[in-house]
Amino acid sequence: MNFSDKVKGFLDHKTIAVTGVSSGTPDAANHIFKKFKDAGYLTYPVNPKANTVEGVACYPNLSSLPDTPGGVMIASPPSSAQSIIEECLDLGIGYVWFHSSINQGSLDENAAAFAEDKGMTVLRTGCPMMYIAPVDFGHKFMKWFFRLTGKIPKN
Repeated sequence: MNFSDKVKGFLDHKTIAVTGVSSGTPDAANHIFKKFKDAGYLTYPVNPKANTVEGVACYPNLSSLPDTPGGVMIASPPSSAQSIIEECLDLGIGYVWFHSSINQGSLDENAAAFAEDKGMTVLRTGCPMMYIAPVDFGHKFMKWFFRLTGKIPKN
């Protein structure tokens, strides 16, 4: 499956969980959570240290969600990726997307490889804010730049 098909498959799920959201200063995970929510997705924020995020109840883990999401956006530190992947496998979640940006992002390559070995569809790079309309100028630019530099595949 090429990258574009993986993006489409992930975004076709209408229930998404976003890990790494913050009840304090909004960060990338919060912006992604809000983008999904504003685009009409049933979106769950996940952070064991937060009770509410963006005015919505926050859940400590994926197992505590009222519904099983079709995809999980991992926007938490890489050190938490393996346990998130294992929880996804336990719940039968087939899609995960590791947030990446200019910095390291959330990717743990070992966790990503483990997920793929178990049959999950894994996106290792990019951000859904590059694909969910309307796309702001900054994310249009990052998508263009990341494609130009090979960080995001062109297909």
